[in-house]
Parts: sequence; structure tokens; C-alpha cells
Amino acid sequence: MKIWDKGIAVDKKIEAFTVGRDRELDMYLAKFDVQASKAQANMLAKAGLISDAENEQLQQGLAELAAQVEEGSFTIDESFEDVHSKIEYYLTEKFGDAGKKIHTARSRNDQVLTAIQLFLKDYTERTAAKVLELVSVLLQKAEAHQADLMPGYTHFQAAMPSSFGLWFSAYAEHLLLDLALFEAAHTVADQNPLGSGAGFGSSFPIDRQQTTAELGFGQMAVSAVGAQMLRGKTEKTLAFAIAGMAATFSKMAYDLVLYNSQDLAFVELPAAFTTGSSIMPHKKNPDVFELIRARCNALQALPNTLMLVTNNLPSGYHRDFQILKEILFEPMTQLLDILDIVLFALPQLKIKPSLLDQPKYDAVFTVENINQLIQAGTPFRTAYKEVGQAVEDGSYVPHKEFSTTHLGSVHNLGLEVIQQKVERLQQGSRLFGM
Repeated sequence: MKIWDKGIAVDKKIEAFTVGRDRELDMYLAKFDVQASKAQANMLAKAGLISDAENEQLQQGLAELAAQVEEGSFTIDESFEDVHSKIEYYLTEKFGDAGKKIHTARSRNDQVLTAIQLFLKDYTERTAAKVLELVSVLLQKAEAHQADLMPGYTHFQAAMPSSFGLWFSAYAEHLLLDLALFEAAHTVADQNPLGSGAGFGSSFPIDRQQTTAELGFGQMAVSAVGAQMLRGKTEKTLAFAIAGMAATFSKMAYDLVLYNSQDLAFVELPAAFTTGSSIMPHKKNPDVFELIRARCNALQALPNTLMLVTNNLPSGYHRDFQILKEILFEPMTQLLDILDIVLFALPQLKIKPSLLDQPKYDAVFTVENINQLIQAGTPFRTAYKEVGQAVEDGSYVPHKEFSTTHLGSVHNLGLEVIQQKVERLQQGSRLFGM
């Protein structure tokens, strides 16, 4: 069944090409198309375009479909072009004319777009909830390891003392920055396009404010032409958010691959989290973080891919938009999978203590030597040269008194500010239902 079918046969080869993977990918949208159709039917009844009895039938049928989606029994077989035709067919077979009326004052354009807007909005909310859960884990780890010192690196060279507390809290703070992009994507997805039709509105007395409220959208996309222009914009905005967060996870994964190496040995993964070699029995490879790094690097290509598909299109709907689902939907799931595995793995990470007691890290205390000379009245440039010369001639003796006190004060201030950022986000963002 095709909801645009006028009785003219379509060549089977053309049909297969144009349908593409819609039956598979539309399973992501089934829940949301049902939700939007329920609001559509309620609005049609209020506008007098269907009877209350017909609306009751439609609500019953849509509730049955919602239950099928929830329990996993809902399917889209090859006799249907997409999820939208399957839902309308089900309602028509069950209730006759009532099912045929569900598409009144609606185009497939705004029907598809509404389901996508709801799906992407829901995704940003679910992702944000997981990110805050991970931020909480990172802050707990930061608190537990604030006194565990590690060498900070620049240019792959040991630079100055740092701590695992600062490392964990740094990623907590940057994930909150990444949520700013998710908040932007949520704002774009939080616009209701239902009722915009094919991009030119409807002459029926529909109530778009009613569907906006019932579907939980924050705003109505007022211009019918502008509503259709959300297709591509919402996906691209979310793609930038996914790419930004993927960059953070890629960096974290790279850190942990390095820190887990025998040469650095800052951290240790449980043996059950590693893989082995088919020839070298001693190997314990951090494949989980290497795969996170690779997948996150691939995710960072999403915005560019989506732009290449959509950037040369004028306003209005174009079939080019169909493949945006192929490009975006599965990477969305991949990011959630990465979040889940990081949430699982990080609490198990073992931190190696007393790293800075190793003589090879003595030089990371040179700045503290300089600072002590400055406090004794030596000008900075003179102190810098004096300590540098001592390093070169072998007379340098590190002042390790530094570290815990100074880094602890930096750490405590950081945790306090990051926690305030979390609270402000939870209290002021629609990502969290505000």
C-alpha cells in the first residue's frame, strides 16, 4: 500500500530503488508516527472533520498499534511502502471510513516531518539523561582520586604535575559543553510542523496549537513553508551535536589507550575488559577504547555528509531528504551504545598510585622550583634560567612539596563550579523537561 497511490502501477525496479531502506529505518519512527496520528485524530474531531465516534475508533486502533510497537510485534512487510502506509492500512482495515479520514488536512510531508521531529527531540532528551549520568560518575571518580597525582603532558612530553581528579573532572565539564549543542538540537526539534501540509498549509479549520500542546512541542513552526525547511536543518543540527560529543569521547578513549600502555601504566583495565593476541600470550589489549576512538572519529564526519546531501536544495520538500535517515539514524544509536559502554567501563578503571615518585618524572616539578625561588625574591626570568641550567648540568633537585595542596584547591573549586553547571542545566533546559 502507498498512501499516494492513484491506481497507476509503478515499475517494480523503480519502486524498490525509491523505497530503499525505509521499511527498516521507519521502525525508529513507528512510535512517534502513532503518537502524532493520535493528536491528528483528536484535532480533526475537535474541528468537526470527523465524528467523536470515529475518533474513538481511531484512538483505539492507534493504542493497539502503540502496544505492538512497545512489545516488538509491529512489523512493516513488503506490501507497504513505509510505516505511514502500514498505520493507515491498519486503521482502514479495522474501521473502514474512519481509517480513510485520518489523513485529512495532512500531507505525508508534514506527517513524516512530525514523526522525525518527535524522534529526534526524544533522542536528545534520552542522550542528555545518559550524559548527566556519566557526568555524575566522572565527578565521583574525580572526588575519589583528587590526591592521586599524574604527570600532565603537552607535546607528548611530561610537563607539570596534574591529578586524576583534574582529568576526570575535565571530561565532566566538557560533556556539559557538548550538551549545549544537544540543547540547540533539541530547540530545533521542538518545533511542531503538523498541519503545514505539503508546505502550503490547509484550507480546513485545523487547530495547530492543539496538536502542539498534545504532542509536547515547545513551539509551533508557524510558517508552513518554514516548517518544511526543518527537514535537513534538524538533522544537521543534531549531527553537529553528535560530532561534538564524539570528539570528546575520542579524546578520552585516546587518553586511556595511552594511559593503559606498559610505557605509561597510569591506569589498568580489568582483564575481562581486554582482548588478547593470537600469538603473544602476554597481551591485554584495550580494544574497547580503540573501537570507541574509531567509531567516534567516524561520527565526526556526520555533519559534512548531511551537508553534502542537502546544501544545494531550494525550499520545499525533495526526495533527497529520504536518505538522511540512512545517514543519521544508526549513528544516533552508535553514540548511545558508546555512552553505555563508557558508563560500564569507567567505574572499573583502576588508577595506579604514586606515579610521580618515579625519578623519570622529577622534571615535572621544575615550575615549583621556579615558584619557590620567586617567593624568595628572585625575578622570574632569573629563576627560570637558574632551574633550566640545573636540569642541564644534573644538579636539579625537585621540590615535590607542591602538588597535593595546590592541585587540591584547584580541584575543589572545579568540582563546585561543575556541579553548579549541572544544576543550572537541569533547572533551566527543556532537555530535562523544564
